[in-house]
Amino acid sequence: MDQGQQSIYARELFTSLRDHVGHDPYAAVVVPWLSRAEVGYRGRLADAAERLCGETFDGPATVRADLSWELYALSRVSDVLLLPFQPPAATADEAPWARRLHPLDQWPGLDMTQYLQIFTHLGLAPFDETGTFDPFLHEVVEVEQAEDPDEPARVTGLVWPGLWLGRLLFSRAGVRIRAGIHHAERGVADRSPLYWTFVRRHRPTVDLSHGWGHNSQWRTEFRLDYRTETGELLNADGCEDIDANEDVDSPSALLTPEERRHLVRNRCLLRTPVNAAALAATSSWEMELFPFDWRLPASEARHSA
Repeated sequence: MDQGQQSIYARELFTSLRDHVGHDPYAAVVVPWLSRAEVGYRGRLADAAERLCGETFDGPATVRADLSWELYALSRVSDVLLLPFQPPAATADEAPWARRLHPLDQWPGLDMTQYLQIFTHLGLAPFDETGTFDPFLHEVVEVEQAEDPDEPARVTGLVWPGLWLGRLLFSRAGVRIRAGIHHAERGVADRSPLYWTFVRRHRPTVDLSHGWGHNSQWRTEFRLDYRTETGELLNADGCEDIDANEDVDSPSALLTPEERRHLVRNRCLLRTPVNAAALAATSSWEMELFPFDWRLPASEARHSA
């Protein structure tokens, strides 16, 4: 990440976990990596979060890319370590692209204490807020469908905690919710493709790294969500008008403005789309959606120095 200190990378931890055979992966793989990370890496993570959350970036674009790529690599470590806490996929057809790289049940399982020790050691702060459902903080894992279709979504259980890195949201907390179908539909909010995500056990994911080669996949930028004094910025590096429909052949042109906003806020659709019949004309429409350039609020723009 830093031009003078490039001896430790999250990609190394990811690869070592993937290749580990035997017992106690925490002692065998994680502890040695964390020991090397003590020299500079924690500070570089904090610096990356602070600089990437600025209105402008002070430095060359290549440095900015390196910072973002490293945060993305660390998020992949988090994703694979969270697999044991997730429900199984309903069918084999839901196996994500990442399963082709490595079977999901072959990743070493750490317990939650060990998971949190990794990230707190690196300077991240866990949170487990429940109560009112907040898509900024919460990822839907399971939906209990309320009889009243208008019942607002509320959190009924925590599956895994979220993580802050300074003011940058590193990862959302996984939660179970109860909601009326007008707010969140069981089978959609908790099982439709999750975007900006490397892998989940229980649902498909769509990530900009998917489908790229051994090295190219790691040149994926980390999604920037953070809070300011005036509000929240979601996918802050997005550069396209969320309401533009220039490509009429794209599935995104058939989403309503509300659905597009839900997609950015929740990283997935919450309900069956209004134009589901038209979308069904393309069998893989969910995988062909491309929300990665949208941002909220749509009216604000960011610039790099």
